[in-house]
Amino acid sequence: MTATRSEPARRADERISDAGARDEPGGSELSTPLDLLLSEAGRGPLRRFLPGMSGVRLAAGLARRPGAVVGRAAGLGAELARVQVGRSEVAPHPKDRRFADEAWAKNPFLKRTLQSYLATGQALRGLVADAGLGYGDEQRMGFIVDNLVEALSPTNSPALNPKVLKRTIDTGGGNLLAGGRRFVKDYATAPRVPSMVEPDAFAVGEDIAVTPGSVVLRTEVFELIQYTPQTTKVRSVPLLIVPPTINKYYVIDLAEQRSLVEHLVQAGQQVYCISWRNPDARHADWGLDTYGQAIIEAMTAAQDIARQEQVALLGICSGGMIASMVMAHLAATGDLDRVAAFSLAVTVLDQHQAGLPSALLSHKGAAASTRASREKGYLDGRALAEIFAWLRPNDLIWNYWVNNYLMGHAPKAFDILYWNADPVRMTAAMHRDFMDLAVRNALTQPGESTMLGSPVDLGTVDVDSYVVAGIADHLCQWESCYRTTQMMGGQSRFVLSTSGHIAAMVNPPGNEKASFQTAETNPADPAEWLAGATKVRGSWWEDYVEWLAARTGPERNRPRRTGSAAYEPVCEAPGTYVHDR
Repeated sequence: MTATRSEPARRADERISDAGARDEPGGSELSTPLDLLLSEAGRGPLRRFLPGMSGVRLAAGLARRPGAVVGRAAGLGAELARVQVGRSEVAPHPKDRRFADEAWAKNPFLKRTLQSYLATGQALRGLVADAGLGYGDEQRMGFIVDNLVEALSPTNSPALNPKVLKRTIDTGGGNLLAGGRRFVKDYATAPRVPSMVEPDAFAVGEDIAVTPGSVVLRTEVFELIQYTPQTTKVRSVPLLIVPPTINKYYVIDLAEQRSLVEHLVQAGQQVYCISWRNPDARHADWGLDTYGQAIIEAMTAAQDIARQEQVALLGICSGGMIASMVMAHLAATGDLDRVAAFSLAVTVLDQHQAGLPSALLSHKGAAASTRASREKGYLDGRALAEIFAWLRPNDLIWNYWVNNYLMGHAPKAFDILYWNADPVRMTAAMHRDFMDLAVRNALTQPGESTMLGSPVDLGTVDVDSYVVAGIADHLCQWESCYRTTQMMGGQSRFVLSTSGHIAAMVNPPGNEKASFQTAETNPADPAEWLAGATKVRGSWWEDYVEWLAARTGPERNRPRRTGSAAYEPVCEAPGTYVHDR
């Protein structure tokens, strides 16, 4: 799709391209894992695993340290010799489920195969550490070596996996025939990764996204859902949830008893949620300002319906980035008092060294990816899902490789994975704007970015904030999320949940293993914060409800109906945009 681009859009493209032209060995890295997804989505899958200059620097680093290489080789040789004579003590991690079958410990051939694999993997990873690489190069090469090692696991081979061998005998090879059919089906279309859930495992509006409510506003860009109160009294100030723009909103409204929206409504909050439209090439010019204006329109509707001068905002992942910029815009225009409380979940604003995904991202990759999406008009959400899976190959690739193709089983029905397999496209302009923010790490510098014509200075946002991260989040590293507490001007409460990117969000009460950490103060160093944090049993959802209740006004009688005279309900939740493919 060809379109006449605005002057700000042209300048953003030039900034990205210029940054790519300036890339030098060991240079700066873009950072947020979100930006990795956006950059890498425009590239072929094999290109993501080419080491490039990082491989050259690895070879050079090892050449300068011949003693380390000789030591690793000698150590590996000695360990393999011990493996062959049955004296090796190398063993998989107790929680590594791949090797849970007792044959790995009792069968002499399989045990030696396993130990040889583990010893070789340790040696390869050790060579990356020995090379003395810089942060970015070490992370890139570590990613490539890790993926190589995980791919070579003997559990991925039908001739070596004892569970697969047993099933092949039991079914007369039927498992491999069924798996072959699944393989052809999965790899015929994007994303070319094993299916994690059957496409008909759930139905949106029937067994997920079922919290009662109504769509009270529909625009070209979004639908606004107002959820039906479930308590006699409600907090007077409504809460508006801004979900990610690269996924559908219902991660916060999964099944009953697993829905954050349901939990908030049952705690007496008035809850509204944006459901973004799934854009296509016609909407290529929708950028950050388009989505920022949508948030303000949703705020206005929620205030009007609730008859309040304020709202509370909760932004999630990419939605949190846009919401933060809107907050700075409101501060710049003197309207920040419209927001009573601000919350962010699994959101990275400071993009400096944000872990493995940040290191994998390059300026050249950003420039190439934005060119590709500009030509098409959008970035395909299925490509994002593919990259997301390769960031956790054991859990999201090889686990399903064995289950679907070698064992011949259908993947289990899991609501989170169904949501993950139901992506949203990103407009070319939004893709460009996000990459421009990343190239310059613009949100950390006052005035380096704009929202609706206002310079963005997050330090002027002095509203109380609640910031949530997941300690095992591979996409938005918790330390990077924590740095938000140093950027905002108000009082921040930082909460570190268990689990990873999505499971940290879907954290309902009742799980005996659930816990979170928090502290009274937020020192500059995340490690110092962690050392002084207190562990609390239970879900952060309950803590959040308590924090939110203190900032969303007194209780009042619940409204008799959804909507208002100016915002008549259009249809029942979950609306229509959520069904767009």
